[in-house]
Amino acid sequence: MNRIERIQVMEENLDRCTAALKEMEKALDVFEESRRDYRRLVDYYGSTQWMRDFEADEAGKLPADLKRGVLSEDAVCDLITDHHELIVRMMKLLTNEIDG
Repeated sequence: MNRIERIQVMEENLDRCTAALKEMEKALDVFEESRRDYRRLVDYYGSTQWMRDFEADEAGKLPADLKRGVLSEDAVCDLITDHHELIVRMMKLLTNEIDG
């Protein structure tokens, strides 16, 4: 690779890394902003109120057109699992970045 090609490749790398960094910053902002909602959801999922709402749904006491994925046992559990896996992935990435 000659000097011009090398500079062009490195310039492309700079552009991609700069764009990726900006996207990561935006994604982290959204993730941080949703943290309170996530904690409230997890607290609700493990509560007696969730169980009462779940039982009301099972008994047909909720409107048929009500969106209620939060009452499915899988949706919130899957979110918790995905959240945990993402945190672990970020920790591994950060550890690798710190270690060089």
